[in-house]
Amino acid sequence: MGSRFQANINEFLPLRDVVFHTLRKAILTGELKPGERLMEVHLADQLGVSRTPIREAIRKLELEGLVIMIPRRGAEVAQITEKSLKDVLEVRRALDALCAELACDRITEEEKLQLKKACDDFEKATATGNVTEIAEADVALHDIIVAATGNQRLMQLIGNLSEQMYRYRFEYIKDESQHNHLVDEHRMIYESIIRRDKAAAAQAAREHIDKQEKSIIRQIRMETKE
Repeated sequence: MGSRFQANINEFLPLRDVVFHTLRKAILTGELKPGERLMEVHLADQLGVSRTPIREAIRKLELEGLVIMIPRRGAEVAQITEKSLKDVLEVRRALDALCAELACDRITEEEKLQLKKACDDFEKATATGNVTEIAEADVALHDIIVAATGNQRLMQLIGNLSEQMYRYRFEYIKDESQHNHLVDEHRMIYESIIRRDKAAAAQAAREHIDKQEKSIIRQIRMETKE
C-alpha cells in the first residue's frame, strides 16, 4: 500500500476521530478500493499513528457498513453491490420525494436564492471535472432542499443515509457522460419547487434517483467483468 493519503491533523479533534475521518474519506472517494484489506500496521505507519486509533476507526467504519470483517482475513473495504445500492436508494428515493413536496410548501425566499445559487455552483463544478468538488456541490444543493422542509427528524434520517449515499454518488459522478443530465435534473427539481408544484417536484426527485441507480448498476457490472 503506497502513501496515497495522509491524516489531516486537527488539534481540536481527538486522534481517533482524525483517523476515522481520514480513512472514511479514502473509502468514499475510492482511494481505498472495495475489497482492499485494511492492515492495521500499514495504516498506522502510513498515517504516523499507533494501532489503537486505527483499530477504533475500523470498528466505527464497520458500523457504518463501509468496512466488513472477514474471518481469518481481518478488515476489508466493503464491496459496492447492486443489493446494497438498491437498499439505500429505495429509501432515499422516497425521502427525497417527500423533501421536495415539503419544500414546495415551506421554502423561504432566502432558501430559494440559496437553491438557485447551488444549481449554478453545481454547473460550475461540473466544468472543473474535479469529482470531489462536484460531489460536494451536489450534496450542498440537496442539503438546501432538506433544510427547507424544516423537519428535524427528516433531516436526521437523510443525514444518516447521506453518509452511505456519498459513496454511490461518487461512482455516479465519476461518469462524465452524466454531468449534463445531472445539471438538467437539478434545474427541474429547483423549478418545480419554485412553482410550488408538489407532484412535479416529487416526480423529478424520484427520476433523479432512478437515473443514478441505472448508471451506477451499469458501472458495477462493467467493473465486475473487468
